[in-house]
This record gives sequence, C-alpha cells and structure tokens, in this order.
Amino acid sequence: MRLTLLHTRIRVEERLLLDELERRGINAELVHADEAVIDLTHRHEPANEPHVLLDRCLSHSKALAIVRAYESRGAICMNPSAVTHACGDKLLTTLALTDAGVPSPRTIAAFGANGAVQAAEQLGYPVVIKPCVGSWGRMVGRLNDRDALEAVLEHKLTLGGPQHGVVYLQELVRKPDRDIRAFVVGGQAIAAIMRHGDHWITNTARGGRAEGLPVSPALDDLCRRAAVAVGGTDASLLAIDLMECPDRGLLVCEVNSTMEFRNSIETTGVDIPARIVDHVVGVAEAENARAVVA
Repeated sequence: MRLTLLHTRIRVEERLLLDELERRGINAELVHADEAVIDLTHRHEPANEPHVLLDRCLSHSKALAIVRAYESRGAICMNPSAVTHACGDKLLTTLALTDAGVPSPRTIAAFGANGAVQAAEQLGYPVVIKPCVGSWGRMVGRLNDRDALEAVLEHKLTLGGPQHGVVYLQELVRKPDRDIRAFVVGGQAIAAIMRHGDHWITNTARGGRAEGLPVSPALDDLCRRAAVAVGGTDASLLAIDLMECPDRGLLVCEVNSTMEFRNSIETTGVDIPARIVDHVVGVAEAENARAVVA
C-alpha cells in the first residue's frame, strides 16, 4: 500500500495518526496542500498497488480539488470528494440529510436581507446564523431579535463576497447544555462524546468539555444513516454532531469530513487513531484483493 497524508498543518491528530502508522511500519508520504502541484493533463498508468490518500487538509476548497485529482488517478481517498463536497457546505449537508429523511434542525436559506428577515420570522427568534462553509463554531451567532439580525445582515452584505451571499438560518434547538459528537469509521459509530459548556456553543474548540458517551444502537443507526446521506462509503471517516431536542429526539446538526479527536481518546477509551489506521489498511487490502481477482 502506498499512503499519502494530505495536510495543511501537523496538529495533534495528524501526529497521532503518523505515530500509529510508524508503529506498524507503514510509511506515509506527507503532502502539504500549499505545496501540491498536479499536472492535470498528464496521463497516469494504473498503479500496481493501492494508493490511499488520507485527507487531513483544513482548507475545504484545496482539499476538494486535490482529492478529485487523486481520485482521477485511481487513488482511494478518505474521504471521497463527494463526501467532502457534501460535508463542507452546510447548505448541501442539510439538503442531503433532508432528502434521506435524517432528522435535523429546521433550516432556511435566504439570499438577501428581506428574505432573511422573512426566514427568521418563520423560524422564530432567537435564530441561529451560520456561514455555509466554516468550522470550530466560527462566525456562528445566536440572534435574539430582528434588530440583531439586521445588524449582522448589514455587515454581511456590506462585506460582500460569495461567502456572505447565502444567509443560512437555523432554529435554536432548546437542548440541554450539551451536544453529542459521534465518530464514524467505515460506516460504523465507533465512539461518541458529550460536549458540555457554559456557552451555548459547546464545541471543544470553543472551550467545551468532553465526556465519553456509550454508543447506543439508536445513535449508531442515526449516524449510519447520516453518513450514507452525505454519500459516505466504506472509505468514509466522519464526525457527526447531534443535538438532543426535547420534542423530536436526536437531530443531526453537522457532518464533518476531517474529524478532530484529540479530546476524545481518553474520554471514550477508544484508540481512535488506531481504529482509523485499521480501517485504512483494511480498505487498501480489500482493494488489492479485488484487483488480484480481476
């Protein structure tokens, strides 16, 4: 197996994965997204061994382009570009979950100030505004009334740019002071945490505290359905964020294609990087076996 790890920074997660690969004697070629150069018109001969690209790139647009190029050359990409595409844009994620019947918070997209005001009135204040592309809870806001919404809209529309042209508004789910993150490897939820916080955003990147949560059959089933909804395959590695709605039960809020797990290994007792490497090796071996049979 030839393994390439695509990255923009070697964080704790990437270091843990590299350590696990080294422990097993697997060499990984490191490719920094900023330094990648791909001749798109060069024709490649079929490789005589599986080539796996493990995407750990923090830039959605760069990751998507590079993964697509590697796929065109026959590489097994984790995650596939279709999954990265669906997960990297919250509007697409919401559409995919809805089409698959996976419960999620009510969400309305608007494309101008008047439409956004109408959308917020339909959802009811407070309303949550999010950028379609982004992570770690950045630029996510809870708007308590129309005055707050109009102030944010004025900033967005004055700043301009494609990222501000779509207004993504979501109902504020009256959940406990926690949410759930589940880690899905190859279509199975292998571990989960509850994220507690004093702030209404309980992301651990924003100071939330992680606590291990046993994966129940219901949670596993919902995560499997969410993974399939965004195009997940056997090669998928996903983190799924869920909220506990008092009226509707678990709602899938987001699906992340570049999971962070540094705070979830000790709390869950699951060696997540080892499970990821197990899966990478397993997928490569399965592909190799198929190639031999063919």
